[in-house]
Amino acid sequence: MSNGDRPLRMGMVGGGRDAFIGEIHRAAARLDGQIDFVAGALSSSPEKSVESGRDLRLAEDRCYPTWEAMLEGELARPEGDRIDFISIVTPNHVHYPVARAFVDAGIHVVCDKPMTLTVDEAEDLASLVKQRGVVFCVTYNYSGYPMVRQARHLVRGGAIGDVRKVIVEYNQGWLATELESTGQKQADWRTDPARAGAGGAIGDIGSHAEQLISNVTGLHIDTLCADLSSFIEGRRLDDDANVLLRFDGGARGILTASQVCIGSLNDLRLRVWGTTGGLTWHQEEPNSLRLTSLDGPDTVHHRGGLGLCEEAVNGTRLPGGHPEAFIEAFANVYLGAVRAMREGRDDGAAFCYPDVQEGLRGMRFIDAVVRSSKEDCAWASPAGQEA
Repeated sequence: MSNGDRPLRMGMVGGGRDAFIGEIHRAAARLDGQIDFVAGALSSSPEKSVESGRDLRLAEDRCYPTWEAMLEGELARPEGDRIDFISIVTPNHVHYPVARAFVDAGIHVVCDKPMTLTVDEAEDLASLVKQRGVVFCVTYNYSGYPMVRQARHLVRGGAIGDVRKVIVEYNQGWLATELESTGQKQADWRTDPARAGAGGAIGDIGSHAEQLISNVTGLHIDTLCADLSSFIEGRRLDDDANVLLRFDGGARGILTASQVCIGSLNDLRLRVWGTTGGLTWHQEEPNSLRLTSLDGPDTVHHRGGLGLCEEAVNGTRLPGGHPEAFIEAFANVYLGAVRAMREGRDDGAAFCYPDVQEGLRGMRFIDAVVRSSKEDCAWASPAGQEA
């Protein structure tokens, strides 16, 4: 049976007991009947990994103690029974070794963001993906929202003219205290440079904000000026980031990402202004998009409404007025990657998913922000931007 006639088989690294994001990924992957979750190495603890697989009713011989054992075990299976792709939902420092090993084995990869710990790792991974010809998807899940796709369609289609200014905000408040000192798992690794990388808030949520700008507008950052702060005494990574952006072509922007904004939950919002209009989208009210014009009334586009672009329509499952949100957006990213896997072609633009080049660009962005802040807010360039 070809992979066009059956659900694709997914393995997962990370996402076991007590993990938040793993179940989000599994729910999204299962949503449309295109993916079966069949194998897992779900924890850094071999015992917990196997127990987590049993919790999720995986076959006993596919509850692997380590990701290395999973790779070896799956390659030993008949070709028609192996996993088709791996989903990596671990802390950041595990992304690269796992992704590289599975890519090298010719297995497709879906990886959480940021893609790696360093730019060098990201560049190596992007090169290997090209050599092996596998599909590599980075789960910048906000790009999966139908109204983000509609915003992209409008901006790139000239609905607001030439872009002049972009403001993106991502505000959270969950790290406004020294939560990592309490043993809280998510706070612990996200504030540890060895596991999170060089960026704290800028890597965790600022990378989403940067990808949202690029995805919607198509603009590339020429230079940036960044100011990173750690408001909690003793915290080793930033918990607040403020970045000025200069884009190729002359547009300007502001990006702010903070995890110490008390009262903010997941307050991601994008505003884009051009020569003839502007638009606004807010993640906590994701099913609408406001469009303003120079000489006409404001227009509100609704998910499930009339007149939406094909990508927005294809990313919609319910009639208008029936809210769709976070898991569905994740599912849209998975669907795009699945379509690419079935076609055997790694092309994020064609299949509507963030590919390895977006992951590489995100790592270059984080690196430039950290460099700029360390050099007293000097202007820095994310070197090697793709066209």
